[in-house]
Amino acid sequence: MVETHVQTWATRRGSNPRLESDPLIDIPPTPPGDSRPGYKPAAGASFLSLFLPLFSSSSSGAGGSSNLTTAFFIGAWYFSNIGVLLLNKYLLSIYGYRYPIFLTMIHMVSCSLYSAAAVRWLRLVPLQPVSSRRQLLKIAALSGIFCFSVVCGNTSLRYLPVSFNQAIGATTPFFTAIFSLLITCRREAGAVYCALLPVVLGIVVASNSEPLFHLFGFLVCVGSTAGRALKSVVQGILLSSEAEKLNSMNLLMYMAPMAAAMLLPLTLWLEGDVAATTALKAADDPRLLLFLFANATVAYLVNLTNFLVTKHTSALTLQVLGNAKAAVAAVVSVLIFRNPVTVMGMTGFGITILGVVLYSEAKRAKSSSSSSSSSSPPNSSSPSH
Repeated sequence: MVETHVQTWATRRGSNPRLESDPLIDIPPTPPGDSRPGYKPAAGASFLSLFLPLFSSSSSGAGGSSNLTTAFFIGAWYFSNIGVLLLNKYLLSIYGYRYPIFLTMIHMVSCSLYSAAAVRWLRLVPLQPVSSRRQLLKIAALSGIFCFSVVCGNTSLRYLPVSFNQAIGATTPFFTAIFSLLITCRREAGAVYCALLPVVLGIVVASNSEPLFHLFGFLVCVGSTAGRALKSVVQGILLSSEAEKLNSMNLLMYMAPMAAAMLLPLTLWLEGDVAATTALKAADDPRLLLFLFANATVAYLVNLTNFLVTKHTSALTLQVLGNAKAAVAAVVSVLIFRNPVTVMGMTGFGITILGVVLYSEAKRAKSSSSSSSSSSPPNSSSPSH
């Protein structure tokens, strides 16, 4: 699948496109309102927009149909992101289909077919051809990191409840900041690093009080989260030139078949003759084919709705929705799977989400400050003494 932790694909926005963490793939963002020239936000609007991104945006020039379309895409985004998590958990843990690598390969094949149809036939976005062998090798490198992250995430669902999986996935900003510092040597403002402290503290509290804690599941889930952050940073470096930038739909179209090809020998080596086993299971229970088809389709919808939400709102809105999605997915999974939770576990999860919100606000404030500085006229600066 395309990683749910959700969650989240890399976007480029603000003053430092290499350091943003996103669940998915490079998406050309619609500029948020506070980055447009002459925009002056109302008092308190910045913090409010962290929780109400749809209603905090300007709607003076937008009709009701536009708002309904945006709301529909946001609803579809929530449905696909949470749906693929729940389907993966059901298949891998409840139903007993214990082949996470093969399941991920099915996701990649599905994304290859759907994205090719969307770009080449339906022409949802203009086709962006690969311009050089060098660019193709860069996409292949991203596909390798992508495979590692998604396989680890799916594997963790065999051992961990979705609620704890999402709590770990919410620490993506922490790993993004670490990899950004190690790889690009770029330091963030002190407020950004301070905001990461509750992110780490919350997951420590949640881990210590998780009734269904499983060490291997925890480690592979951390690996998935770190891989998602690493892909975000590496993507900002490898595809930084204007000639090599690809929108999310085109990038997925090229990455998915590469990822499927990488996973094929891996699933044959580690999971045996899984295709024959799947056929035998499907002969006994035809519902398995329906589950796999629905799972693979929803996995593609995660990417499609990521693109559509960003196109109709902004990259910032997608990040805010990602923060809320972790909490919503945790609540829904507890209601469906009835996994036990503790007060300390919920407290730790809440602390982590609060840290992610503070991190987003600190990054947004830094981006707004940098944009204001770059847009101010030269003669408005303070005279030197």
